[in-house]
Amino acid sequence: MKLYITGGGTGGHVTPGLAIARYFESKRPGTEVRFAGTSKGIESRLVPREGYALDTIEIVGLRRAFSPAAIGHNLNALRLAAASVGTAKKLLRQAKPDVVIGCGGYASFPVVSAAQKLGIPTVLLEVNAYPGVTTKMLAKKADKVLICFEEARELVGGGDKVELTGSPVRGEIVFADRKKARQKLGLGEQDKLVVSFWGSMGAKYMNEHMAGMLALETKRGTRFRHVHATGSAAAQWLPKMAREQGAKLEGDTPIEVTEYIYDMASYMAAADLVICRAGAATIGELCALGRASIMVPSPYVAENHQEKNARALEHAGACEVLLEKDATPEKLLEMTERLLADDAKRAAMGAAAAKLAQLDAGEKIYQQILSVLPK
Repeated sequence: MKLYITGGGTGGHVTPGLAIARYFESKRPGTEVRFAGTSKGIESRLVPREGYALDTIEIVGLRRAFSPAAIGHNLNALRLAAASVGTAKKLLRQAKPDVVIGCGGYASFPVVSAAQKLGIPTVLLEVNAYPGVTTKMLAKKADKVLICFEEARELVGGGDKVELTGSPVRGEIVFADRKKARQKLGLGEQDKLVVSFWGSMGAKYMNEHMAGMLALETKRGTRFRHVHATGSAAAQWLPKMAREQGAKLEGDTPIEVTEYIYDMASYMAAADLVICRAGAATIGELCALGRASIMVPSPYVAENHQEKNARALEHAGACEVLLEKDATPEKLLEMTERLLADDAKRAAMGAAAAKLAQLDAGEKIYQQILSVLPK
């Protein structure tokens, strides 16, 4: 069995592909997996780190603006897209995959498009309630379109080839052991751990407010351990901004700032509280682990789908939602301290999240992929 998986730009388009790869390997030892993406996206670090080969293709996303700079960028993007399909055809002829799996993001467009032109079976996975542009463009010719929210069904064209599977969760998340994870991170029974992140790229506005929150933690002498992942865009400036506001980031401090948390399974399993966006992949992992969270949904996504995701969890009692416009450093810290002080509340939130977990998504996706292969 040869899988060719493509997707990138953000962790939400990469980690589902990694989960699919691992699941196939567990079910069919000897499965060969290759990935395709860009040399600049988070896939360029995550995929090789997981031990998989990554073929890189030069392509950029479109900008939703009409300024001269944006128009020039988009013309170049269209030129690259046309050329990248030819590059993808060459890669596919070399790899000879049995199936191509597109996990979203503009990085997946040339590979899936090329596979469809070459007659290679294609499967799309859309993890969000509101499908991305790439998924909608490719869905018509795909053999299967797998969705994680029922709301996406008609938006990708409907019909028998659309299947509700849920979002795949990596095995290391599903089977993460909280006690072992806390021991690994040097946490005692009474220690509290907060893990925060805004995605692999980060979010400028929220990272600015996180810098203020970290400074407040130092000034007030809060002692919970806080690990914040800045994302690539804020890796250089956020620590500087936090220090300028009074945050202590070196020496004897419970605050740790890093660009990316590679061992997310251990950190999320060990966490007492997670502060994050409301992307579908993140939600799937929180539910699989049964973790209490504060969700700050991104207001910059299509159809405001992250707030819809977050409100569904909030309605079930699994999280508290804080809108970005209200997410000041003071409010972030107030909510964090309140929840850390209420063990029963956090336990109830974690239990509610666990009830929403879709732990059979991997098997459903596995079976749907097998269904498109020639008999």
